[in-house]
Amino acid sequence: MEKKDRVILHSDLNNFFASVEIALNPELGGKPLIVCGDPKERRGVVLAKNEEAKKLGIKTAETVYSALKKCPDVQMVRAHHTEYVKFSKKVVEIYSRFTDQIEECSIDECALDMTESTFLFGSGFEIAEKIRKTVKEELGLTVSVGVSFNKVFAKLASELKKPDAVTEITRENYQKVVWNLPVKELLFVGHSTEETLHKLGIKTIGDLAHADEEMMNRFLGKRGRQLRVYARGEDEEPVKAVKEKTDLKSIGNSMTLPQNIFRFDDVKRWFYALAESVSARLKAADVGKANTVHIVVRNDKLQDTTCQMKVPPTTLCGDIAKAAYELYCKHFPESTLVRMLGITVSGFDYHIEQMSLDGLLDGTSGSYEKRERAESAIAKIREKYGYASMQRGVVMEDEKLNGLDIRGKKEETTTKLDGE
Repeated sequence: MEKKDRVILHSDLNNFFASVEIALNPELGGKPLIVCGDPKERRGVVLAKNEEAKKLGIKTAETVYSALKKCPDVQMVRAHHTEYVKFSKKVVEIYSRFTDQIEECSIDECALDMTESTFLFGSGFEIAEKIRKTVKEELGLTVSVGVSFNKVFAKLASELKKPDAVTEITRENYQKVVWNLPVKELLFVGHSTEETLHKLGIKTIGDLAHADEEMMNRFLGKRGRQLRVYARGEDEEPVKAVKEKTDLKSIGNSMTLPQNIFRFDDVKRWFYALAESVSARLKAADVGKANTVHIVVRNDKLQDTTCQMKVPPTTLCGDIAKAAYELYCKHFPESTLVRMLGITVSGFDYHIEQMSLDGLLDGTSGSYEKRERAESAIAKIREKYGYASMQRGVVMEDEKLNGLDIRGKKEETTTKLDGE
């Protein structure tokens, strides 16, 4: 009996941060808009933009200064990450009406296995259309959905037509649709890999599909063999449902700073702000306590340095920030000009039972349980009255950090800040 193809969807919310801002304030719609750090300062980077701004050539991760040169009248709004998380959860709730096999790839992208759902809701294309219309009607957001028989092609399909569209790559049409595309369009083909492939005479995804396997192994190793598998439509990686957490190896956040800093006190404040984010994500992931803290520091010459240390297992902001600051003081002189800071935690035990101002919160006094209860109480207050309702004294000393909700922020140096 012939094996039935899977039905995989990849959903990608269009211009997500900007779209949420317009959904919250419809008066912003119809005109160029960017989401950035502090509109009053008119600096920093563009975290997201709407379609009107995109048509003017404004790009995610470019400076606000550059965006203003392209469109002096562009609307600028501050990021509201708590709202983005809320909308993301609402979208996932819509997906869950059709399947429980949901892999959250990022705040605005999900892979969905609809193989069994087709018996109830129709074909993959029909389900994708229902999802697209429901998200638009209930939340005022648009989504591009790719439909295919594997995750890689579903992701690729979601990129082919934007915004607000459904595209299907089938077993019958994938060679015609996919193989003529530039090889850089394939998942995991970055700039350096593209250059290597071009030197081998591989310009399209079809070229890669027909490439000699031994040659791919010789020049790109295991990664080369895997890319060839993707190009041939042979990807069999399953959609990993939310409940499957054991593959999560680390949780972190980083931030390019508004301006270079060098004083230890300034570094400490930024580490506490970042640790708030990392701690919140760690608790939300429900993967247990972490026993290793890593930091990354980028200097004014854009050189990155990383270091790490073991810590007593923890989920607490105070513990994470204290370890990060200790690492920094040990490895960097105060004369270092810092452009970017990041914190990552790892070494999860997956067995924590989830239930700590300054003396308790900075990790210098009180039992772990007391500090944990204090942080849990503060989280509940923030959830009800807003993130800025309670702030750490060490953070409030810097006006740029006062009230800044960094928890949902995506660092502009990562692959993607916000969906197109």
